[in-house]
Amino acid sequence: MKKVILSAKGLCKSFAHNGGQLHILSHIDLDLYECDFTVVMGASGSGKSTLLYALSGMDRATAGKVSYNEKDLVSVKENTLAQLRYTDFGFIFQQMHLVGNLSLMENVLVSGYLNKVRTAAEVKTRAEELFSKMNISHIKTHLPSQVSGGEQQRCAVARAVINSPKLLFADEPTGALNRKNTNEVLNLLTELNREGQSVLMVTHDIRAALRATRILYLEDGKITGELELAPYVKEEEKSRETQVNAWLSSLEW
Repeated sequence: MKKVILSAKGLCKSFAHNGGQLHILSHIDLDLYECDFTVVMGASGSGKSTLLYALSGMDRATAGKVSYNEKDLVSVKENTLAQLRYTDFGFIFQQMHLVGNLSLMENVLVSGYLNKVRTAAEVKTRAEELFSKMNISHIKTHLPSQVSGGEQQRCAVARAVINSPKLLFADEPTGALNRKNTNEVLNLLTELNREGQSVLMVTHDIRAALRATRILYLEDGKITGELELAPYVKEEEKSRETQVNAWLSSLEW
């Protein structure tokens, strides 16, 4: 039986708009499981990114509860959330947000040092291992402006997992990449998931969604569909794409 790593109950998010309330998320109940690669899809404006931010504690929900390790992320203090972001959660975004005057390696090391769990030597060793896995060891001393978008995103993946997070949040991580770089980043995320990394990814790209073991469909702030998939195998990608497209069509995507 799968173990729940994070759970949401009655999750709502609203914003003040033109003198009223604009409801983005509406009473969402959701469990995320260890070792799953969960993908959230939906039309633009359906609330995908808002859901990711609310689940991760990067943004406060208006109502409801998000439970992680017996903590409610909706009500805990900001310093507790900040600590979780260093220790238990990792984040990858469409825009990499690398520090421009630091080398790729320094961008990753800083995140490791801030965690204060590993020694400096241990952080350096893990960073070197990740750079090798990401195939960017040869450019580790380069500044972000000196490398391609795909190389920047691979560095961002390394930064996100330097502290061995329990849950990795990815918001459109391939949205700004070309097809080649998209495949490279998706291969890395798939490999990490096979090694036991739990992933929650928001995407509008079917190619990215094919890597999921579970796809959730969000419409008007509500989960209206769910599809369970076997672990991704490249040789089965065509049949997998047919299955996912048929499911999305049934939801009028």
